[in-house]
Amino acid sequence: MDLAQTLHSLDGRGYGDYKRIVGTHDLGVCRLTVDRVQVDPFAPPSLMRVSVDRSRTGIPDDLVADHAGRIAAGDHLARAFAAAARSHSGGGRRSPRRADRDQPPPVAIGTPGQQILERTSVVFPADGSPEGQVEARITVDLPASGRRIRGHQAAQILTDTLPGIVEEALLDLDMGDLRAQVVQYRDQLALQEQLAARGLVAFVGDGAILPRRSGDSDRPLGAGAVPFRSPVSRRVAFDLPSGRRVEGMGVPEGVTLIVGGGYHGKSTLLRAIERGVYPHIAGDGREWVLTRPDATAIRAEDGRSVTSVDIAPFISGLPSGTDTRAFTTTNASGSTSQAATLVESVDAGATALLIDEDTSATNFMIRDARMRRLVPAHREPITPFVDRVRALYEERGVSTILVAGGSGAFFDVADHVLALDSYVPRDVTEQAHAIAAEAPTPPADGFASEAAQAGTAPVFSAPAARVPSTDSLRPADKRKFARARGRTTIQYGREDIDLTAVLQLVDPAQTQAIAHALERLADDFAQDRGLSIDEALTRLGRRLDEDGLEGLSHHRGHPGHLARPRIQEIAAALNRYRGLRIEQQADTPQTGARPRA
Repeated sequence: MDLAQTLHSLDGRGYGDYKRIVGTHDLGVCRLTVDRVQVDPFAPPSLMRVSVDRSRTGIPDDLVADHAGRIAAGDHLARAFAAAARSHSGGGRRSPRRADRDQPPPVAIGTPGQQILERTSVVFPADGSPEGQVEARITVDLPASGRRIRGHQAAQILTDTLPGIVEEALLDLDMGDLRAQVVQYRDQLALQEQLAARGLVAFVGDGAILPRRSGDSDRPLGAGAVPFRSPVSRRVAFDLPSGRRVEGMGVPEGVTLIVGGGYHGKSTLLRAIERGVYPHIAGDGREWVLTRPDATAIRAEDGRSVTSVDIAPFISGLPSGTDTRAFTTTNASGSTSQAATLVESVDAGATALLIDEDTSATNFMIRDARMRRLVPAHREPITPFVDRVRALYEERGVSTILVAGGSGAFFDVADHVLALDSYVPRDVTEQAHAIAAEAPTPPADGFASEAAQAGTAPVFSAPAARVPSTDSLRPADKRKFARARGRTTIQYGREDIDLTAVLQLVDPAQTQAIAHALERLADDFAQDRGLSIDEALTRLGRRLDEDGLEGLSHHRGHPGHLARPRIQEIAAALNRYRGLRIEQQADTPQTGARPRA
C-alpha cells in the first residue's frame, strides 16, 4: 500500500496510528522519510526528510565543492523551501487550538533570518558528489479533528502539496541567485578572516544601510536611510577571492569610542558591528559589515547567577570580606553581573568587547571626579572599567568598542574616537585627545587613578581553570532533555536559563543547538573528572567541526532544526545555569586555543 492509500485508510482513527507511516516512501519527485511522528495533535510537529539526487538539482559542482559553499547553498535552498511552503500552505492544516488563519504552514523548514548560518535544514553530500543526495529536513504538522486522524487531508499534504514544494524549492532553482549567494558568502568569510592580520576588529563597508525598520525588526530601513560612508582617515580596502574590491571603515584594535548626540546612530552602528560576526544575505544592507567572529557584546544583567568567577580586577575589598577571585551569587547586581560577563567572555576567547553605555551599569563604567573626592578609591570596592580598559588591551590583547553619549571619561584612554552626526561618522580622535589634555581627570584627595597606581603590575592574571562537579549538569530531578523555548530561554531540568542578555544569539535554532550542547557537556563532565570548562568547550568545538551539528542531536535521522552557535554563546548559557557548581578552581592557567564556532 502506498503512502496516500495508507493515509486515506487511517482517516478517523486514533491519532497514535499515524505511527504507521514511519519509514521511507517514494513520492516520485522525491523520497520522503518519516523519522518521528508526533504523539498527539498538540505535540511538536513530526520530523521528516525529503531527498533528491543532487544531479537532478542542476547545482554546479564548484558551488558545493567546499564547506563554505555547502553552507551558503544550503541556506539558499532552505529559504526557497520556506517560501514555497508558505505559497503552498493551502494544502490543509489542523486547527485544534486556534483559527486556521493564524496557523503556520503545515510543512516547515525553520525560519532563516538575515544571517547566513550553518544549519541542519538542507544538507549536501560531504564531498559535494553529484551521485549523492540533497536532503531537506522538515517538520510536518499532521492534521487532526480532536484526537482523530484527518487522513484525507494528510494525504493531500504529504503526497500532493509536499512534492510541489520540493519541485519549486529544490529542482526549479534560480542558479544566478544561488551562485551570487555562494560567491558573496565566500567573499565575506575571506574578508572576515583578514581582519586580525590587518589589525582590525571590524569593517563597515561604504554604502551599508545600518538602520533597521524598527526596534523589533532586523530588516533594513527603506526610504530615508542614510548610506554609511567611512571617514577618509579610517578608509581601508579589501580585495576578495571573486575579484571584487570593497572599501569602507576599518575599526582598529585597541579602544575605540563612538560618540554623538542622541538618535544620531551610535547604537545603530554598534548593533551592526555586533551582528557582523555573522555574514548577511544580499539586500540586508549589512552585507559588508564584518566583525571578528569572537567579538562579544556585554551588558549589565541584574539578577543573573554567577559561579566562581574571578571579578577581582573590577570588584574587590568587599565590606563582607567575600573573596571576589572566585565570586558566586544567585542574584548579581548590575555592576557585578557586567564584571562577571566581561571576565567570562574573555575566558571564552573574545578578543574584542562591544559595550553600549545605555545597557551598562554606570558605577561599573565610570566614577567621576566629584564622587572620587567624596568616596575615595580605598573605600570603593568597584574599580570602574575606564580604569581597566587599557590594561585589558595591553595585558590580554582584548580590544573594546564602546558607545558613550553622556560622559567624556573615556577620552583619556581611547585610541580612536568616532562621532556620529545624522548617521555620518567623523574621526574626532585628535579633538577628543586635545579636550582630555586640556581638562584631565583630576585625582581625588591626592589619590591617583587606579590605572596610574597600578604601574607595571599586571591587573589581569591568566584565567584559572574552572572545573565543574561531575554531576553539576546532571541534577537528580532532571528527567527530560534540555530544550529551547524560543530564542532566549532554555529549559534545563526544572531550571530556565535566561539568555535575553546574550545579544548576539539571533535564531531560535541556535538556542536549540545550545540546549543539545549542554547535554553533551554534561556527558563530558560526568565521564571526565577534572575536565575544565575551557577544555570541555574546546573539545565541543572540535566535535562540531568534525561531526557537524547532527552530532549534538539525540534524534536519529532528522536531527531537528539546529543552527550553529558560537562557542561564546554556549559558554554564556553554561555560565547562566543556576545549577552550575564549581568543584575546583585551579591556579594553573587554562590552555588550548578555543575553536571558532
